[in-house]
Amino acid sequence: MDEAARVFSEMKEKDNISWNSMLSGFVQNGLYEDALCVFSEMKNLVQKPDQISLVSMLAASGRLGNLSHGMQIHAFSLKNKMDNDLLVGNTLVDMYAKCGRTDYMHFVFDRMPYKDSVTWTTAISGYARNNLPMKSLQLFREINVEKMEVDMLMIGSILLACSDLKCHSLVKEIHAYFMRRGLYDLVTENTLVKVYGDCKNINYACKVFKLIEFKNVVSFTSMMSSYVDNGLASEALELVPRMKENKIELDCVATLSILSAAADLSALRKGKEIHGFLLRNGFVIEGPVASSLVDMYACCGIVDDSYKVFSSTLNKDLPIWTSMISAYGMHGYGKVAIDLFRRLESENLVPDHITFLAVLYACSHSALVEEGKEVFESMQDEYKLKPWPEHYTCMVDMLARANYLEEAFHFVTMMKAEPTAAVWCALLGACRVHSNEKIREIAASKLMELDPVNPGNYVLVSNAYAATERWEDVEEVRSKMKGKELKKDPACSWIEVGNKFHVFIAHDRSHPESDEIKQNLDQITEKLVKGGGYVPQTKYVLHNVEEEEKIKLLTGHSERLAISYGLLNTTSRTPIRITKNLRVCGDCHNFTKLTSKYLKREIIVRDANRFHHFRDGVCSCGDFW
Repeated sequence: MDEAARVFSEMKEKDNISWNSMLSGFVQNGLYEDALCVFSEMKNLVQKPDQISLVSMLAASGRLGNLSHGMQIHAFSLKNKMDNDLLVGNTLVDMYAKCGRTDYMHFVFDRMPYKDSVTWTTAISGYARNNLPMKSLQLFREINVEKMEVDMLMIGSILLACSDLKCHSLVKEIHAYFMRRGLYDLVTENTLVKVYGDCKNINYACKVFKLIEFKNVVSFTSMMSSYVDNGLASEALELVPRMKENKIELDCVATLSILSAAADLSALRKGKEIHGFLLRNGFVIEGPVASSLVDMYACCGIVDDSYKVFSSTLNKDLPIWTSMISAYGMHGYGKVAIDLFRRLESENLVPDHITFLAVLYACSHSALVEEGKEVFESMQDEYKLKPWPEHYTCMVDMLARANYLEEAFHFVTMMKAEPTAAVWCALLGACRVHSNEKIREIAASKLMELDPVNPGNYVLVSNAYAATERWEDVEEVRSKMKGKELKKDPACSWIEVGNKFHVFIAHDRSHPESDEIKQNLDQITEKLVKGGGYVPQTKYVLHNVEEEEKIKLLTGHSERLAISYGLLNTTSRTPIRITKNLRVCGDCHNFTKLTSKYLKREIIVRDANRFHHFRDGVCSCGDFW
């Protein structure tokens, strides 16, 4: 463009073609501000812009999100009777969509005397982009009435709208429309896989994927992403060897999906395999890949390796700083997380909502109340960021967890936003631990009122009553669950041994080695009772049964079965890594501490809240979780 500008400046006579060439050149090269300056100069020299000039300027305004300038161009087109031009009209629709003004977009769309497939596609895409998927679908249905040709760009916009709506019935409708009209190619198939996954219809995503005859890397990436988004990380990882049977090389996007799946499952072996692949194939470890590696190692229990990736990344962007702060937070290194946050600020990076969420989470899980308050105030006063509901939840959790229950409750009542179910959930959980009956009743009532169809909430309320032996109330809550046909997720734990995951549910006897696992666990428990000082804490059994039955229930918890299996099938120097879908109970926490000391084994447990590193009878959480 520098050479083009030099030639242009040396021209003695400039007509609209030469001016438009310069305008178009700047826009095509992303130099939108320069394009606006050239347009201003063009008007000042009494060179009347034509339709082509306006199209370039509207495109530049849209890309910049400069609504004011875009509206000036629109006014110019109306004044000079150029608004009826199809290309100008299409670009106006696109400009208003990019500037977030779908009301103006619709005004232009309605006034256009003639519309082609580009017009309809641009409007459909504009609504979808601005989170108005129903408007997109409404326009799509009007296309049938207008008998307008549907092209592949329009298909992509429609599927995007369906994805935003999370409505699989609409996806099926569009899917059937495509099939009836033969609008079915590999791009559409791949998109359908992803959209069905977004709509939580994993069965249809699988069906479409299986029917794709010539799968490419996008096909596999879409299926992996759908599996991960639907909590089926192990199924996502199973696709990796199939990509190699099909001779398809991993790209950056597929790698990110696999790393996400490995993080969800705590699949360290697979995560390391992908890291090795990236290094062997010369991938630059930065950007999203670096952040995902930091997250993967943290979720697999090796925060030191997370820091190795972080420190070796040359161009550290905000996401990798945030990932590292989050990694320290989930492992209980709150002070280190705050120090890293201060380093981030000293690098002149501006923290965003996600960064502050990571810092507040770290404060919450390390009982750093004053530090958390300071960070929350800084977020609003210094950085002018309006807290999300998640930030309020973190603050309530931090205060309540540290037994500042009255202050936490006051904080909830003074919130600028309406408290969400998650806020009351955090408060109720702490009430159970710290025995505050007054606040517990209010939190339980609000929780049931705000989210009456979440089975987890019923379990939390039931457990709060059970902790104080209010068995009639427990039974009433459980009856309500049954009446609504709600079922809680069963507690399960898993361990990766070799190249396979072994999953255990409480009192599970389905594992091929269940007899050996049970026998080994009984022997460990007996040794800990006799020589390790272990006394079962039956208060953590939230069922109205006899004491002996409570002890039996404790000994069959899923993480103990996983630990027993790990002790039987790993070498003495190998840390035992367990992942659990729910929070570790107090008795299992004590049992695992004593096991690590008595058997001289490091045990790492990732539960629904955080990581616990058990070594020599001590847990990294300091018994605060």
